[in-house]
Amino acid sequence: MRISLSWLRELVEIKLSPEELAETLTMAGFEVEDIEDRRTWANGVVVGRVLERQPHPNADKLSVCQVDIGAAETLNIVCGAANVRADIYVPVATIGTYLPNIDLKIKPAKLRGVPSQGMICSLKELGLPTDFDGIHIFPQENLSLGSDVRPLLGLEDVILDVTATANRADALSMVGIAREVAALTGGKLSIPQPGEVSISQSGGNLAVSVSETQACPAYIGTVIEQVKIAPSPGWLQQRLQAAGVRPINNVVDITNYVLLEWGQPLHAFDRERLKSVAGSDNVTIGVRFASAGESFKTLDGQTRTLSAQNLLITANNKPVAIAGVMGGEETEVFEGTQSLVLEAALFDSVAIRRSSRGVGLRSESSGRYERGVNRAELEVACRRALSLLTELADGVITQQEIADTRPDPSTWTRSIALRLDRVNQVLGPIDLGEETGELEEKDVERILTALGCELTSTGDRSWKVSVPPYRYRDLEREIDLIEEIARLYGYDNFCDTLPHKAEAGYLPLDQELIRKLRALFRAAGLTELIQYSLVKPGENRQIVLSNPLFVEYSALRTDLISGLIDAFQYNLEQGNGSLNGFEIGRIFSREEDGLQENEAIAGIMGGDRTLSQWTNSGREQPMTWYEAKGILDSVFGQLGLQVEYQPDCRDPRLHPGRTASLWIRGNSLGIFGQLHPQLRREKGLPDSVYAFQLDTDVLLDALDQDEILTPVFKSYSTYPASDRDIAFFAPVKVTVAEIEKAINKAGKELLESVELFDEYRGENVPTGQRSLAFRLIYRASDRTLTDAEVEPVHNKVREALVEKFGVNLRS
Repeated sequence: MRISLSWLRELVEIKLSPEELAETLTMAGFEVEDIEDRRTWANGVVVGRVLERQPHPNADKLSVCQVDIGAAETLNIVCGAANVRADIYVPVATIGTYLPNIDLKIKPAKLRGVPSQGMICSLKELGLPTDFDGIHIFPQENLSLGSDVRPLLGLEDVILDVTATANRADALSMVGIAREVAALTGGKLSIPQPGEVSISQSGGNLAVSVSETQACPAYIGTVIEQVKIAPSPGWLQQRLQAAGVRPINNVVDITNYVLLEWGQPLHAFDRERLKSVAGSDNVTIGVRFASAGESFKTLDGQTRTLSAQNLLITANNKPVAIAGVMGGEETEVFEGTQSLVLEAALFDSVAIRRSSRGVGLRSESSGRYERGVNRAELEVACRRALSLLTELADGVITQQEIADTRPDPSTWTRSIALRLDRVNQVLGPIDLGEETGELEEKDVERILTALGCELTSTGDRSWKVSVPPYRYRDLEREIDLIEEIARLYGYDNFCDTLPHKAEAGYLPLDQELIRKLRALFRAAGLTELIQYSLVKPGENRQIVLSNPLFVEYSALRTDLISGLIDAFQYNLEQGNGSLNGFEIGRIFSREEDGLQENEAIAGIMGGDRTLSQWTNSGREQPMTWYEAKGILDSVFGQLGLQVEYQPDCRDPRLHPGRTASLWIRGNSLGIFGQLHPQLRREKGLPDSVYAFQLDTDVLLDALDQDEILTPVFKSYSTYPASDRDIAFFAPVKVTVAEIEKAINKAGKELLESVELFDEYRGENVPTGQRSLAFRLIYRASDRTLTDAEVEPVHNKVREALVEKFGVNLRS
């Protein structure tokens, strides 16, 4: 929020410089992001009067002016503005003046042969926003020539850009900042207290009926007649401009002014237009939620489609505003407005937040309602606005209707027990120079009293603290009061100490294993990817968010493979080639026993891994199924895991004949396979793209074994190996994994390794069978094996295959 120091000084006594005040606010938790010193914008610019204006002899669009600035001699100034004329008061930048907003230093010059001794300025050249391109003409008469223009233009001010934390809704107003400054500096508060407004007549044709009392606990509707729409006075326009708000007219400016001063959003309806929308002279203002698909045109000219979560202000049940967000175009105040209905209301923060998000619209009003508007000062802000409307717009208040379901005002404050011992226990010692101490009772009482709290001693260094209504949403517990004490006493006044003895940290086992997995997948040539957990809805078992930011991201992902396929496609479309990557992330699903959240590891691979045009003459070599499987096997091998592959065809995204489920000790680990040809054509992917997804919990359980976590060194045999080949016809339905398991079990005494090196189907092979050939390596660690030792074991392997699978041995 932009804070005008000249305005703030009217609300609270300030003895600090702008820089000191900014430092004080920042240290108290209100970060000052920028200090805008407007005093430098027009330093050296004075009031002048144009005595004479003559056309330039050498330029059609230039004028030669004689300007009196109260000096001994008049200035000859060449001006290019079309609105310059004799007998007007203007701002004049004298020789030597620097204008920082246009980065210009005024020097004596000649323009088309005519000397110029200064510059007549426009508001833009002085840094003030305006839609007018000409020089500025002061509307006042009989100004003191040569006097400083800054007081006339509001440029004797300094603006602080202050950021308030989300819990301090009260700080989104000048009054709230003034209270904070008073608490921090001890300055005296001078907050305006508007008196009671008088209503000129009783009764009328306005009624207020709120059906959604939880969403709108209080609504005040006031009718103001005989309003005269005109520009706001200069002081009001300058304060709005300093806050970054564009002045419009006196009525709209007053509602914006009260918003900035008290933090209470207001809205003014044109009463006659309100009647027109309502279709009757008798208007009932209502508050209800919109119907799904209902449309409404807001003040910005946009027609918005509403949903059931949008809260509406209605006139005879016809929408006239999105409550707490923005008014409607049909009932806005305009130059011909003569009567008003002023809205001052409280809305539920959750209802406004959902409504604002639902239409994708945020405003100054919605931002304050979302954080929480002070419910105890609604009437004060309303009276302030009404007094300004009667003063600046000549309005006459004729009727006021109130719908109020707020609890009793006695409940708008709360009492909190506070213990001094607990304060010192949490905050620790304070720095007293050469020694340390602790906070005393007088320190606590001084700080909390400055915040507006009332303290009642309960003995034994403890109090009963009554919180003011404007801090009701923020101060709820004892620890909140302790935080306020620390904040106002000054965080830098507490001692900072380190622990006397530190212990080395360590990672839990699962995190160590996850880091190892990441390193192994990267070493295998895969790039780690990170994607959103939010995806488009439409899949089975998805968990759909009830209040999403966007429709495209309104559900939680059920797996990682879909996101990796999209990432692969995106990289191809961007010309980055095939993507070889992996991701470790969470997946979510809706099961019969409730919502499930699990960790998964997934990857995608494809394209030519060689990336060499020299060895293959520029022809791309697609990755084979075995190359992709080899990447996984290399990771499993380095982890010391034995993973079984079994045929699988349940995932429709994967090729039914080139997909396997992965198993560890009878537990399902995941799935691996080639993308389905139809999916590849739809996505425009290469012929060979492979994907896998593993259950992280199953993988970590398998790794949590002593023999894996603490590997034991086994020396290599220095004796030569003896190899044997075995070939046979085996039924197609028998997998190689089953055969290898049987071979290892039968030859475990001397068998070192088993490798399939040949498969054949076709001529001379019985129907329903295939020819397989394995190479078996036998080795002993303490001797060279003889044929007499190897043959019995090898025969045992042959017999086991015949007995278990009924194979037809060929060798």
